[in-house]
Amino acid sequence: MRRTESVTVDRHHLDPETRVRIEQAVLDIFAEREFHRVGLIEIARGANVSLQTIYKYYGSKEALLFSSLDTWLGKLAERMIDHLQGIEDYKERLRKVFWVALDFIEKNPKIVQLVMSSVYINTWREQGEYQNPELFGTFIKVLGEGRSKGVLTDEVDEKILLDYIFGVLFRLGQSYVLRGMKKPLTQQANILFEMLWRAIAKPV
Repeated sequence: MRRTESVTVDRHHLDPETRVRIEQAVLDIFAEREFHRVGLIEIARGANVSLQTIYKYYGSKEALLFSSLDTWLGKLAERMIDHLQGIEDYKERLRKVFWVALDFIEKNPKIVQLVMSSVYINTWREQGEYQNPELFGTFIKVLGEGRSKGVLTDEVDEKILLDYIFGVLFRLGQSYVLRGMKKPLTQQANILFEMLWRAIAKPV
């Protein structure tokens, strides 16, 4: 555990360009094969860095994978926050968040593949990045706003509402990849959102 804490601190000193190469290698390799079939030496070769560098800044294969995932989810959160600016109507704010998530899935199918093949929930829970405050915090904030305005159901906890949204998005992402990414999800964004909205909106 002490080793994990030390590499978390050291990671901030990793050269940004090197970190990008490492995360790209993680994405390319883990998207193609399951977690247990990937070796750190492959990541090091793919990123053109030494194995020592991987161990120094990440410490383990688990920390490497979930640190990279945290970076990608953080970028999604940034896009959501940007797109929320200037939208006053609550339903439209949530619709935009949903659209941004679908757009992210379309543009990053390898991340979806990686989550499907290599992310084990128990291992993720053990990592410091599990909570990703930028992404999950953004969703919780928007959901809390909906509850306070009286437009979202108050029959369940906000975390259950979050589970509904993420459950739908995760399944849509899975199907998008498994079916060969033939039809853009964003083309169906409005109808998909309306279906979700009927599930989480407060009954009139």
